[in-house]
Amino acid sequence: MSATSPTSPTPYSPGNTDLVLLIGRIALVLLFPISGYFKIMQWPGIVTLLTTQGAPLPMLGGMLAVAAETILPLLIILGLQTRWAAFGLILYTLGTNAIAHRFWEFTGGAQVGQIFSFFKNIAMCGGFLILAWTGPGRYAVQPRP
Repeated sequence: MSATSPTSPTPYSPGNTDLVLLIGRIALVLLFPISGYFKIMQWPGIVTLLTTQGAPLPMLGGMLAVAAETILPLLIILGLQTRWAAFGLILYTLGTNAIAHRFWEFTGGAQVGQIFSFFKNIAMCGGFLILAWTGPGRYAVQPRP
Protein backbone atom coordinates (compact mmCIF):
# COMPACT_ATOMS: atom_id res chain seq x y z
CA MET A 1 0.00 0.00 0.00
CA SER A 2 1.47 3.34 -1.01
CA ALA A 3 1.68 6.38 1.26
CA THR A 4 -0.86 8.15 -0.95
CA SER A 5 -3.48 5.42 -0.62
CA PRO A 6 -6.86 6.78 0.55
CA THR A 7 -6.89 4.23 3.38
CA SER A 8 -3.56 5.24 4.88
CA PRO A 9 -3.64 7.89 7.60
CA THR A 10 -2.42 11.32 6.62
CA PRO A 11 -1.43 14.26 8.78
CA TYR A 12 -4.75 15.85 7.80
CA SER A 13 -7.08 13.00 8.72
CA PRO A 14 -9.99 14.00 11.02
CA GLY A 15 -8.57 12.13 14.02
CA ASN A 16 -5.26 13.98 13.72
CA THR A 17 -7.04 17.32 13.24
CA ASP A 18 -8.99 16.81 16.44
CA LEU A 19 -5.83 15.92 18.35
CA VAL A 20 -4.05 18.99 16.92
CA LEU A 21 -7.01 21.19 17.94
CA LEU A 22 -6.82 19.80 21.49
CA ILE A 23 -3.07 20.39 21.76
CA GLY A 24 -3.46 23.81 20.14
CA ARG A 25 -6.25 24.79 22.55
CA ILE A 26 -4.08 23.90 25.53
CA ALA A 27 -0.97 25.63 24.17
CA LEU A 28 -2.89 28.77 23.19
CA VAL A 29 -4.27 29.38 26.69
CA LEU A 30 -1.47 27.99 28.86
CA LEU A 31 -0.08 31.44 29.67
CA PHE A 32 -3.34 32.77 31.12
CA PRO A 33 -3.77 30.59 34.25
CA ILE A 34 -0.10 31.14 35.09
CA SER A 35 -0.61 34.89 34.82
CA GLY A 36 -3.82 34.66 36.86
CA TYR A 37 -1.99 32.75 39.58
CA PHE A 38 0.69 35.45 39.83
CA LYS A 39 -1.97 38.15 39.94
CA ILE A 40 -3.57 36.39 42.92
CA MET A 41 -0.23 35.84 44.67
CA GLN A 42 0.82 39.47 44.14
CA TRP A 43 -2.63 40.98 44.59
CA PRO A 44 -1.93 44.38 46.16
CA GLY A 45 0.79 45.02 43.58
CA ILE A 46 -1.53 44.23 40.65
CA VAL A 47 -4.11 46.76 41.84
CA THR A 48 -1.35 49.36 42.29
CA LEU A 49 0.01 48.60 38.80
CA LEU A 50 -3.45 48.95 37.23
CA THR A 51 -3.90 52.23 39.09
CA THR A 52 -0.61 53.62 37.77
CA GLN A 53 -1.51 52.47 34.24
CA GLY A 54 -4.72 54.48 34.42
CA ALA A 55 -7.06 51.48 34.32
CA PRO A 56 -10.63 52.39 35.25
CA LEU A 57 -11.73 50.76 38.52
CA PRO A 58 -8.43 48.96 39.17
CA MET A 59 -9.78 46.72 41.94
CA LEU A 60 -12.64 45.51 39.76
CA GLY A 61 -10.30 45.32 36.76
CA GLY A 62 -7.92 43.10 38.70
CA MET A 63 -10.74 40.78 39.74
CA LEU A 64 -12.03 40.61 36.16
CA ALA A 65 -8.51 39.87 34.93
CA VAL A 66 -8.12 36.97 37.36
CA ALA A 67 -11.54 35.62 36.38
CA ALA A 68 -10.81 35.95 32.65
CA GLU A 69 -7.38 34.35 33.01
CA THR A 70 -8.71 31.34 34.92
CA ILE A 71 -12.27 30.66 33.73
CA LEU A 72 -12.00 31.33 29.99
CA PRO A 73 -8.87 29.18 29.46
CA LEU A 74 -10.47 26.35 31.43
CA LEU A 75 -13.52 26.50 29.16
CA ILE A 76 -11.28 26.38 26.09
CA ILE A 77 -9.23 23.46 27.41
CA LEU A 78 -12.41 21.53 28.23
CA GLY A 79 -14.01 22.45 24.93
CA LEU A 80 -17.03 23.94 26.69
CA GLN A 81 -18.51 27.09 25.14
CA THR A 82 -15.23 27.28 23.24
CA ARG A 83 -16.30 29.91 20.75
CA TRP A 84 -17.65 32.30 23.38
CA ALA A 85 -14.58 31.76 25.55
CA ALA A 86 -12.31 32.47 22.56
CA PHE A 87 -14.19 35.69 21.80
CA GLY A 88 -13.96 36.60 25.50
CA LEU A 89 -10.19 36.13 25.43
CA ILE A 90 -9.96 38.24 22.27
CA LEU A 91 -11.72 41.09 24.06
CA TYR A 92 -9.67 40.60 27.23
CA THR A 93 -6.39 40.47 25.32
CA LEU A 94 -7.19 43.59 23.29
CA GLY A 95 -8.16 45.35 26.53
CA THR A 96 -4.86 44.29 28.04
CA ASN A 97 -3.07 45.84 25.08
CA ALA A 98 -5.00 49.10 25.47
CA ILE A 99 -4.16 49.36 29.18
CA ALA A 100 -0.79 47.70 29.70
CA HIS A 101 1.10 47.55 26.41
CA ARG A 102 0.95 51.08 25.01
CA PHE A 103 4.39 50.78 23.45
CA TRP A 104 4.17 54.24 21.90
CA GLU A 105 4.49 55.71 25.40
CA PHE A 106 7.89 54.05 26.00
CA THR A 107 11.41 54.53 24.68
CA GLY A 108 14.49 52.36 24.30
CA GLY A 109 14.53 48.82 25.61
CA ALA A 110 11.26 49.26 27.50
CA GLN A 111 9.55 50.16 24.23
CA VAL A 112 10.92 47.06 22.51
CA GLY A 113 9.54 44.83 25.26
CA GLN A 114 6.14 46.50 25.03
CA ILE A 115 6.12 46.16 21.23
CA PHE A 116 6.74 42.43 21.53
CA SER A 117 4.04 42.05 24.20
CA PHE A 118 1.57 44.08 22.15
CA PHE A 119 2.06 42.09 18.97
CA LYS A 120 2.24 38.76 20.83
CA ASN A 121 -1.23 39.59 22.08
CA ILE A 122 -2.39 40.41 18.54
CA ALA A 123 -1.01 37.05 17.37
CA MET A 124 -2.85 35.28 20.20
CA CYS A 125 -6.05 37.03 19.12
CA GLY A 126 -5.48 35.52 15.68
CA GLY A 127 -5.27 32.08 17.26
CA PHE A 128 -8.45 32.71 19.25
CA LEU A 129 -10.21 33.86 16.09
CA ILE A 130 -9.22 30.65 14.30
CA LEU A 131 -10.39 28.62 17.29
CA ALA A 132 -13.70 30.50 17.40
CA TRP A 133 -14.15 29.77 13.70
CA THR A 134 -13.18 26.07 13.73
CA GLY A 135 -14.56 25.10 17.12
CA PRO A 136 -12.84 22.80 19.61
CA GLY A 137 -12.77 19.61 17.55
CA ARG A 138 -13.95 16.18 18.64
CA TYR A 139 -12.02 16.00 21.92
CA ALA A 140 -14.22 18.41 23.82
CA VAL A 141 -17.15 18.47 26.23
CA GLN A 142 -19.14 20.15 23.43
CA PRO A 143 -17.51 18.84 20.25
CA ARG A 144 -18.20 20.52 16.95
CA PRO A 145 -20.42 18.30 14.80
